[in-house]
Amino acid sequence: MANTPPPFSRFEWMIAWRYLRARKADGGVSVMTLISLIGIALAVFALVATLAVREGLRSDIIQTMLGANAHAEVHYRRDFSGEIPVDHLIRDYSSLVEKIGGLPEVTHASPLVRGQVMGSYRGRNLPVDVYGITLEDLRNYPMVAKPNEALGSLDDFETGVAIGAMMARQLGVGVGDRIKLISPDGVKTAMGTSPRVSAYEVVFIFSSGQGFIDQSRLYLPLAQAQSFFNREGAVDQVDLRLTNPAKVGALILPILRSSGDRAYVTTWQDRAGGMIQALKMQDNAIFIVLSILVLIAALNIVSGLIMLVKNKGRDIGILRTMGLSQGSILRVFFLCGASVGTVGTLIGVVLGVVFAANIDSIYGLVDWITGSGVRDLEANGFFFPSAIVTIGDVSSAAGLSLALSWLITFFPARRAARMNPVEALRYE
Repeated sequence: MANTPPPFSRFEWMIAWRYLRARKADGGVSVMTLISLIGIALAVFALVATLAVREGLRSDIIQTMLGANAHAEVHYRRDFSGEIPVDHLIRDYSSLVEKIGGLPEVTHASPLVRGQVMGSYRGRNLPVDVYGITLEDLRNYPMVAKPNEALGSLDDFETGVAIGAMMARQLGVGVGDRIKLISPDGVKTAMGTSPRVSAYEVVFIFSSGQGFIDQSRLYLPLAQAQSFFNREGAVDQVDLRLTNPAKVGALILPILRSSGDRAYVTTWQDRAGGMIQALKMQDNAIFIVLSILVLIAALNIVSGLIMLVKNKGRDIGILRTMGLSQGSILRVFFLCGASVGTVGTLIGVVLGVVFAANIDSIYGLVDWITGSGVRDLEANGFFFPSAIVTIGDVSSAAGLSLALSWLITFFPARRAARMNPVEALRYE
């Protein structure tokens, strides 16, 4: 009994390669093959590039969001079960900061006083969200301490307040002006509680990149905030910054164990749950739409392969009479289509990675062509994200392209394998 050659033997690769190179005059479809390859490459390039920009946009949004906010917050619950009610204030915050700050993934723990007041300057009023914090702790929030745009000096924070740029604009406040803070929960007297009014010099104006922060947030030195909000010797919460904010969920239990029975934790993911869900839905929609483009490009391979099978009917009949099995014929034409899909996928991945790695140069090219278009759009609030290539995105794009191109190639290849050699040679 003759030895049966193993699948995908050398002669099968040779025949497939010869068919791919054959010109139309010789029964080949080289032009269609080139068009199919370019189509797959462009579709995969668009998918990889878009996924990279999408990941960059997600990263930029999260970094902007976390640049002025805590990754996690530790609060105390009120306790009314005993004879003496216990409020929500954290009075042992120094020891709590030391305990939580010692956890492996925690980079910084900051005691914080929170309060809502009315800000006033020369007849203009605005709701203000006050954060009482030390200068050392404030420096750990990069979008506040080191923003892209700022006025004044943060070094003078102990003698004044830091406010957002939009708040300063709406109140008409500049560096050196004194802003009034009015709190309804002020001094307790025999006649009741009277509003507390204090004036503070504006020493630093920051632009964090988040409108709701720049419009409403004011940072006040911790000691002064404790006095203003009647928090002597206590704080409202302890803010935590972590090595990896994405893994904050795994740290909740260790934080609670270090914080005591009355503690509870809120994370940045809790605050931004709606936005994260919206980003996920957007990611799924983008991937589906671009997957359709890859499918359309892969269908070009099918059309080219069907034409190749039709033109090579005589060759198929001769090969079958020479002893080639149906399996060998199937594998030859499968290799023709799969090779185009594979090469196109690799080219598309390389183009997508190069595009993402040079996204700043791409923006610069657009800027040069349009005449400072990017800078003008950014000045008007448009956002040009960075691009981040991840192994998962590249794998999903390449895997989708290969799966589609290989799967749909199987059907015309099977048609070639089932061709009757007698019918193929009847009119030759």
